[in-house]
Amino acid sequence: MKKIVVIGAAGTLGRAVSAQLQARHQVIEVGATRGQYRADITDPASVERLFREIGKVDGVVTATGKVHFGPLPDMSIEQFWVGLRDKLMGQINVVLTAQQYVNDGGSFTLTSGIIADEPIRLGASATTVNMALEGFVRGAAIELPRGIRINVVSPTVLTEAMDAYAPYFRGFEPVTAQRAALAYVRSVEGAQTGRVYRVGY
Repeated sequence: MKKIVVIGAAGTLGRAVSAQLQARHQVIEVGATRGQYRADITDPASVERLFREIGKVDGVVTATGKVHFGPLPDMSIEQFWVGLRDKLMGQINVVLTAQQYVNDGGSFTLTSGIIADEPIRLGASATTVNMALEGFVRGAAIELPRGIRINVVSPTVLTEAMDAYAPYFRGFEPVTAQRAALAYVRSVEGAQTGRVYRVGY
């Protein structure tokens, strides 16, 4: 049984990932505003406090990150920074800060999204962030010490999120959070590193 941290565990995807992993592992659920453990991934000091409290772990999953959607001609620099600061640097903060707390042979599993490969209107910021995350994972995979692996899951839009996101994803076939969660299990329990696990496309 491994000790796995799921950051973003209160969200739709995070709940599904936790449910899949809890069958075989000790899952520590972390939320931004809810849960036994809380952390603000945009603040490295908050991430450091979290892992000092939790201690050594075998895996870290990040299923979280905010990105601004809107027309590029009207987007302010501050709006563009939302995704860079939260979804991109937030997840990178977790890797840079938590690597010393991950046991030999452990893993990180980050989250990007289909817009990296299939840009949509109003999604230029999200495409930038998702592609940058995938680049970070490829680069980090050859440098992380002690056999620590790192992968990223890139799901299409979730069925459970279609009420909010349907206007952005016309013609896309959604997948359930439960199906997307299986890719996180492959990353945590598998042997690969530097991989982008695409789900639903």
